[in-house]
Amino acid sequence: MADHQEATVTLPSDPVSVSAARRHVTRVLSEWGLSDDSEAADVIRLIVSELATNAVQHTFGQSPTFTVDLRLDRDVELYLGVTDSHPRWPQKLPAAVRQDNGRGMVIIRALAKEWGGGLGVSPTPDGGKTVSITLPWPVPARA
Repeated sequence: MADHQEATVTLPSDPVSVSAARRHVTRVLSEWGLSDDSEAADVIRLIVSELATNAVQHTFGQSPTFTVDLRLDRDVELYLGVTDSHPRWPQKLPAAVRQDNGRGMVIIRALAKEWGGGLGVSPTPDGGKTVSITLPWPVPARA
């Protein structure tokens, strides 16, 4: 496999794009050797669903699109980032706050940590942000 692989898709900020993002990520990961029915694939699909949903719901229509970037470096580390053009960064809610939603980032952070990875948020040149995770690549290297 190549030292570095990338895949990107830009989608409209619309709820139907969440499933399109999930399908894109599933297809790419499968092409890179991750079985669709593996636990790791399920976790990554959940993470992309949460990140894409946040990009659609929390930009309040001010980001017309969002972009999903995948990178696989040396069959060692997977990067998954979702970028939108809205300046508001994810909010960390206190545990005492009771509401029906707003727990996506808690879920993402916990899953990334459980799988040996991390969560990050970085600004984009146009004033938006990228919310990303890195995870160890769960597919054994081929001989």
